Amino acid sequence: MLNKARIAVFVSGGGTNLEALLKAQEAGQIPHGEIVLVCASNEKAYALERAKNHGVDGVAVSKKGNTQEAFEEALNKYLKDYQIDFIILAGFLSILSENFVKQWEDRIINVHPSLIPSFCGKGMYGLKVHEAALEKGVKVTGATVHMVNEIPDGGKILLQKAVEILEGDTPEVLQRRVMEQAEWILLPQAAEQVACSIVEKR
Repeated sequence: MLNKARIAVFVSGGGTNLEALLKAQEAGQIPHGEIVLVCASNEKAYALERAKNHGVDGVAVSKKGNTQEAFEEALNKYLKDYQIDFIILAGFLSILSENFVKQWEDRIINVHPSLIPSFCGKGMYGLKVHEAALEKGVKVTGATVHMVNEIPDGGKILLQKAVEILEGDTPEVLQRRVMEQAEWILLPQAAEQVACSIVEKR
C-alpha cells in the first residue's frame, strides 16, 4: 500500500514491545502504517539493536545534560526529518511536556500494564504496577493502550485486554504474562487503528 502512516516508536530499555510491533509489521498486521524510526532516551538501550536487526533507523536522544526544551526540540527535529505521522510510546520513561503533547495531539499512543483506571498515575510504571496489583490481591489485571494528552494516563482509551492473575505469581512472572497475553497483542492492533484513521483522512 502506498501512502502509509509513518510511525516513530519511543523506547528507553530492552524494547520487547518494540520487537512485538516490528514482528507484527513484518507479518502484515499493520498494513496502513510503517515503523520508520526508533527514538531511545538512552544510547545503550538494547531496543536500538532490535531496530537495527529489523532494518529500522534508530537514534538516541538523551535527556541528561539537556533542558526539557532542548530534549524535545531534538526529538521534534528527528520526527520532522522522518515525516512522522504518529508516535508509539513503548516503555519510554522520559516525561514529555504538555507543550510537546499538544503539538502531537491525538498522535501519541501509550501502553500501560494495567486496566486503566486501576494502578496508574504518578510513579506507576513497569514492575511497580504488577507489584501493586499483587499487593492489592486483585484476581484480574491486564493492559491498556490509550491516547496521550496533557493529563498523564488521561487520554482516550483505545484498547484493553484482561489477564488473569494466578496463585504464586511474582511481579516478574505477571509482567511477562501481561506482555505476552495483552501488550504484544494490543499494541499492533492500536497502531493499525491509528494508522488507518490517519490514512483515511488524507
